[in-house]
Amino acid sequence: MIYLLRHGETAWNAAGRFQGRQDTPLTSRGIEQSDGMGLRLAREMAGRENGFEIHVSPLGRARQTAAYIRRSLALPMKEEPRLMEVTTGSWDGMTLYEIDMEYPGALAGSTAFDWYFRSPDGETFAQAYRRIEGWLSSLSTPVVAISHGLTGRLIRGIHRGLPEREMLALPVPQTGFYRLQQGKEDFIC
Repeated sequence: MIYLLRHGETAWNAAGRFQGRQDTPLTSRGIEQSDGMGLRLAREMAGRENGFEIHVSPLGRARQTAAYIRRSLALPMKEEPRLMEVTTGSWDGMTLYEIDMEYPGALAGSTAFDWYFRSPDGETFAQAYRRIEGWLSSLSTPVVAISHGLTGRLIRGIHRGLPEREMLALPVPQTGFYRLQQGKEDFIC
């Protein structure tokens, strides 16, 4: 079983910047979201925490979220690099407008979801898929995974066996979490 959480809102989330592997701290709203998810997760797991561990992306916003989660749910934790956000290379930290200005035509024909994989020096869909699939296949205990928007889409899509287009269109809320079990998912808010 996997409980999948996205980090709380960051300064760049609020400003519409795609962070990729760059980092900004949680906003006050992001801190409230993280605290709230921790409380809900503790209620959800009450009496069933034994054997769980937290896997957290090593990026600061995920680690900051994990610190708030652990105030309500003290589980063993380890950093897991395969949970890092997809990188768009030199586009990390930019807005769509800035990408379009600096790389004219690079976004032509893209959708609201597949543009992430059009960067000339970023991670490809196949690379990200293999990285995340490797993490999923390595799991031997139930986990609470604290990750990112795009990476979370891929985790859920791979778990459910969805095609690329469908997994990239999955919602990525910061106010709840997903319970993934036996190819199914439930959203808990």
